[in-house]
Amino acid sequence: MSETVQPSVPLSVLLADPGLGLSQVAGPAEDRLIGTVGTTEIEDPTPYLVGGELLLTAGVRLPKDAEGIDTYVARVVAAGVAALGFGVAPVYQEIPAELVAACDRHRLPLLRLPPDTPFVAVGQATYAAIAEAHNRVLREISQAQSALTSAAARPDALQAVLNQLSTHTRAWAVVFDAQGTELFSAGCRPPAPIPGLLRDLARRVTARPAHDHVKDRPPPPAAAAHHLDGVHLTVHTLPGADSTATSLALGQAATETPSVVHRQMTSTATVLLSLLTSPRHALSTEARSVGALVRLMLGAAPAEVAPALAPADEATGDHWIVVHGRHAPAPTGATPRPGGDPAQLAALANALGSPYVHIDGAHLRALIPSTPETSPSAPALAAVLGWTLGFSTPVPAADLPRADSQAERALQRAIATNTPAVIQSNEPLTVHALIPPADAREHARARFAPLDRAGAPGASVLLETLRTWLALHGSWDRTAAALEVHRNTVRHRLTRVAELLDVDLQDPNIRMELWFALHWLPDD
Repeated sequence: MSETVQPSVPLSVLLADPGLGLSQVAGPAEDRLIGTVGTTEIEDPTPYLVGGELLLTAGVRLPKDAEGIDTYVARVVAAGVAALGFGVAPVYQEIPAELVAACDRHRLPLLRLPPDTPFVAVGQATYAAIAEAHNRVLREISQAQSALTSAAARPDALQAVLNQLSTHTRAWAVVFDAQGTELFSAGCRPPAPIPGLLRDLARRVTARPAHDHVKDRPPPPAAAAHHLDGVHLTVHTLPGADSTATSLALGQAATETPSVVHRQMTSTATVLLSLLTSPRHALSTEARSVGALVRLMLGAAPAEVAPALAPADEATGDHWIVVHGRHAPAPTGATPRPGGDPAQLAALANALGSPYVHIDGAHLRALIPSTPETSPSAPALAAVLGWTLGFSTPVPAADLPRADSQAERALQRAIATNTPAVIQSNEPLTVHALIPPADAREHARARFAPLDRAGAPGASVLLETLRTWLALHGSWDRTAAALEVHRNTVRHRLTRVAELLDVDLQDPNIRMELWFALHWLPDD
């Protein structure tokens, strides 16, 4: 992951060195990067220049006329010289005015070296400053890479790596899938149109070539860059499950020009994110899990093999959370393939914090190691990818069938209420929790629909009378008192209810069924 970069030091660092006594007498005030120091006393030094030099001269062969001096300056500027240093004495007592004018004209910084500053001293100071700057960059890279690798070891590894990358590069960092969906992000989100442009770049680099790929047409690029209004956009692909396609990409939007540290951080993060989103890593095909599967297939009970599935470095006990999921149909109506996209499956496993995730088309089931005190939380990534989830409470491995039922009921409630996820509470289970609210409301409407034909006094009065009578355990007198009507009126109304609903109100099963239906009946 090393990167070859020409070491350099800002010209301002040399000007600020009191031991050199340098001063700028011409040229722009902008800071230039000095990569090396050279000394020349020939009329045309350009064949021996590589660019980025601080070129030192005492003017031994400097042309005598203004035109010749202008030609000399134009040549060294064309050769890429960063600055020109002129040593006064013994040839010239001061810098010739023609040289000052030419440097101003060609925008070349011109430095005055006092008589007591040897050219060698300038070179030594320059190389010492370059070495210090290079060591400083190496220290920053080392610290940043250490922070990234530490983040990769966290339970929330994907998000932690992105957070560190964003912090050290001061950029918005985001992981996209092949459709341009933002799976994870970190840092300050830039305003439009930057996110959209970055998404388009990600789609380009993750485009899967068709089987009938046009001959001689280049494959999708592994990286792409764009620049808009001072914002630098870069995208790098994260290798997928095979070498022929990529399905995830790391995008960055920075207001600063990417530095050496930025590029090295991005390179390291790309490798780490590729590993973290690979199915082999995220879905954990390690020996302990394989051994547990073998024991289970050979007759061991789930409670016996469950401890082998829990992370070895966490005291999770033998409790588990069961997750059920349903994928919303895609806008095109396409059904997710069995097993799902490997990279998205790996990302979802990381987000759930468990490798034990199974996807079959539009259905998901997962097991999450936990403790009895764990409170399940739904990852935002699941909703981004189109999954609706239901979570059970933490249970011992022996109670997994019960947790499986809890997760399915929670999923049904989530679907009925159009919420991304429902987490089963530890409150005692009620009959109302067994039926999806939408189904219960529809049933209640259908059950009491015949009352709409009641005529006077109307369905609402009959329902209120029925509700009060059931609440008072079938007492005619107490119901009449509560409604402030005669007891015969109560009898007449309930007789009418029984006729319209075709039920026997003396049957306790009928009373119970009507009571629950009243509970689910919408206010309208």
